[in-house]
Order: sequence, then structure tokens, then C-alpha cells
Amino acid sequence: MTKKVKLSILGISFSQVQAGAYALIFAEENGIRRLPIVIGTPEAQSIAIVMENIKPPRPLSHDLIYTIFQKLDIELKEVFIYKFEEGAFFSELLLLQNGREYRIDSRTSDAVAIAMRTHSPIYTTEEIMQNMAIVFDENAPFDAPENTVPREKENNRSDDLSMFSTDELKSKLEEAVKDENYELATRLRDEIKKREHHS
Repeated sequence: MTKKVKLSILGISFSQVQAGAYALIFAEENGIRRLPIVIGTPEAQSIAIVMENIKPPRPLSHDLIYTIFQKLDIELKEVFIYKFEEGAFFSELLLLQNGREYRIDSRTSDAVAIAMRTHSPIYTTEEIMQNMAIVFDENAPFDAPENTVPREKENNRSDDLSMFSTDELKSKLEEAVKDENYELATRLRDEIKKREHHS
């Protein structure tokens, strides 16, 4: 029987290997290994808004799936990242409805975005962790904030936002959410949190 490793999400960062993509960083439960998985911008935004507790004005695709699960009494028991082949991770959803189990093939990014909305556990195999994970020293654990960016870009963006008052930032945040610009909304929210923390 395949040994399963339970994962938690540490954060999202810009991918260093694929332009225009993001790396979703997982940590194994009670361990020091980290598993990065490259995902696209829409999926990264869908995951980020859950991490940031941002409520979109209209449901995203993953919100729609979550609502369907609720209405049809479908429980997402777990997400299982079961294979890595030809540069891609393969995942499946384990669903339970009326006492019957269903295994549905899914892209890993979609599976994770749904799991975050249903608060369902995420697992992978020990083989994937051995082959694909990165080991971090226990004394220096990886701590990736949501949507980290390369240092020089981060500084430039921070300078841009520093020109606005906190009230202006909050107004811009409302506009960004309304316009469904979740990448900007996340940046604005981070800046507001930082100011409120230091005030």
C-alpha cells in the first residue's frame, strides 16, 4: 500500500523556473521537507484569495464547484497528489456522496483550490516526497509569505503603494476586488496589514 504524506500549504511565490507562473509551496506534516509545485496565475489567484480571506463579488470556478458540492451533499474527503510524470503532477479528488466514493482526476492546482474551500486534507506519496521535495534545516525552516516576489520588484511595488494613504489603499482594495484583480488586491491588503501592524 502506498504510504501517504499529509501536506499543508506554506504559501505562494513567483516561480523561478517558469516566467508568468507561481510556485505553490507545501510542507509535510511534522517534517522538514518542502514540495514546490508550479501553477498558473488564475489558479494562484484563486488560492491566494482564500488565504487572504478576500471574498470576490462573483463566484470563481472553484467557488462554483464548492457550492455544487454543498447543494448536492458531496463531501471532498481528500486530495491525493499521486504521481509525477513528464514534468506534471497528477492528482485526484476522493468524493463521498450518499455512502458511495468516487475518485475524480484533477489538475493539482484545481484540486488544491477546491480543498482549501472545503477544508479537506491534501496528501502525496512518500515516493514523490523523496524524489521532488526539498529538505530544509530544522533550525532554518522555510517561511514563504503569500505571493512573495523577487526582492527588487518587491521594493519597487512597495514604493508605489507608499505614495497612498491608508484610506486610499482601502478604497483601492475595494475597487480591485470589484474588478476581480486579486493579485493587486493581495498586494494592497498586505500593505494595509503592514501599516496597521506598525501603527
